[in-house]
Amino acid sequence: MTPSLPLSGRVGVFALALIYTSLTFGAALTPAPAVAKDTGPYYVAELAAPAKEARTIAGGVAWNCEGTTCVAGKGNSRPLRVCRSIEREFGEVKNFVTNGEELAEDKLAACNA
Repeated sequence: MTPSLPLSGRVGVFALALIYTSLTFGAALTPAPAVAKDTGPYYVAELAAPAKEARTIAGGVAWNCEGTTCVAGKGNSRPLRVCRSIEREFGEVKNFVTNGEELAEDKLAACNA
């Protein structure tokens, strides 16, 4: 004698297995939520005089300038090195911000030296 489920029981087990499989595959295939990227500039330089060019490359990054403010994305060099390249390109730098953090006064002085 073999134990057996009635037809309605077998259909129920089959339906539960199908639902379980659908949920498992659905969870596995659902895309992860997108991570918001910070789209603001990584470097911000405030110049003593307005920039002569609106766009330039200095310190290995592309800079966009408007008046005395220049912004750029992240580069591979140290902030002081990037600041020095901006100083060579545009002249005196009054303030230099890297990822929201201002360059220390002594380093800003070295940048402009």
